[in-house]
Amino acid sequence: MTSNVLPSFKPLLLSVEKLTLPNGVTPLDLFTPLASSPWAMWLDSGEGKHVDACFDILVWQPEVTLHTYGKTTSIHYVKSNETHQSEEDPLSLLEKIQQQVLTKPELSKLTSSPQSLPFLGGALGYFAYDLGRLFEKLPRQAKQDINLPEMAVGIYSQAVIFDHKSQQFSLVCSESKRSAIEGFLNNLISLNRNKKLSSSSFSLTSSWQSNMDKASYIEKFEQVQQYLLSGDCYQINLAQRFSAQYQGDEFPAYCALRTENKAPFSAFMRLENAVILSVSPERFLQCKQNKVQSKPIKGTMPRSKNKVQDEKNSQILANSIKDRAENLMIVDLLRNDISKVCKPNSVVVPKLFDIESFPAVHHLVSTVEGVLDAQYSPYDLLRGAFPGGSITGAPKIRAMEIIEQLEPHRRSVYCGSIGYISRCGTMDSNITIRTLIATLANENDVNKTIYCWAGGGLVADSIAASEYQETFDKVNRILPVLNELTQNISE
Repeated sequence: MTSNVLPSFKPLLLSVEKLTLPNGVTPLDLFTPLASSPWAMWLDSGEGKHVDACFDILVWQPEVTLHTYGKTTSIHYVKSNETHQSEEDPLSLLEKIQQQVLTKPELSKLTSSPQSLPFLGGALGYFAYDLGRLFEKLPRQAKQDINLPEMAVGIYSQAVIFDHKSQQFSLVCSESKRSAIEGFLNNLISLNRNKKLSSSSFSLTSSWQSNMDKASYIEKFEQVQQYLLSGDCYQINLAQRFSAQYQGDEFPAYCALRTENKAPFSAFMRLENAVILSVSPERFLQCKQNKVQSKPIKGTMPRSKNKVQDEKNSQILANSIKDRAENLMIVDLLRNDISKVCKPNSVVVPKLFDIESFPAVHHLVSTVEGVLDAQYSPYDLLRGAFPGGSITGAPKIRAMEIIEQLEPHRRSVYCGSIGYISRCGTMDSNITIRTLIATLANENDVNKTIYCWAGGGLVADSIAASEYQETFDKVNRILPVLNELTQNISE
């Protein structure tokens, strides 16, 4: 059934309680049997020691799903199998549907410390880079060959939260369903406990191909330099896209990637015709109790197995005039974006040029914070800052225009954002770097394609060969990992 009129809906009131599972069960154990279900999603903190690796959020079986293609959003009510169309701003629509489906929780009645829980039911999904076309007027030059929506979000009334500090699971759901859901989850664990995930179910069937060779990258690099020298921009992000054919299940591939990368803003998302695998190290926007935070990454050096060389690489990055200048440009851009919805004079930069180290690379990371003004919501914050400036360049709109001209293909989910906006008002999201899309050409096609991107910010004193190499440094724990899975099968 398709209609342009939204149905009436009795809002659900959710509660949160401790979830009792067998000893030793991990989020991976719990999500593995859910991973094959459409709209099952796992926001995964990567089991690392990073300061932001705090919670995992697991969701499945949404009440409502929203897909945005161009100016049209399809709203599908799962239980009634009703679908409705709207050309309303997708973020305004998402906010409206969330309020329609879920009652805002009374925090004092949920748990003894509800503020510690990040997600109490609500919206969770992705916002593709190209969603920005609905907020800004941009040219249409790059080829769109990945047929995915610009926004794919579910409204969830059930979720499992894992707190890495307390090592405790919590279940979010309506009180009437609590017993049934807890029994369902324990049954899943029991049925799957003796089954081991097999990496042999995923393999590449072709080599990786880029949409630009080194000569093409350098040609585009020189064009960027002309734009920079002419004063069009201060910084422009240029990315290349890798693709390969594959067969099998995407979840074992994700498990291998998460083990190698231990990224605090990782995610696995299964849609009807695509899977998103993200091992992102970068927070885009967090809003918690009206405190806003963004942690832009600009500046990269590869890790070394030699401890002395590794420390030297870290110090080179920390003292790099070019990388610090590049980082500062994006900090200024984000300060401006966040200021649109924050209280006057509340935006500050408590950390500038921190070094954060990950398995493949060292990154230069800054922190921008502010206080959300009472007249605005997290949806307004997302709209005002989207897409993240760390993956566009500065000024943002002109940089995006140049990206559209130079990159052969649209970015799709890459350089967009994955995250949640809880009904209680808490939001957190990543920048979808180190992110892969696995998709069928159509539902009857057995040839599946997996895509992965890598890019970097170019400034006036960038060196072409170094920037080109940096793109490979960034996927050093991604492409080889998937190659190794394939080699293990052939052996």
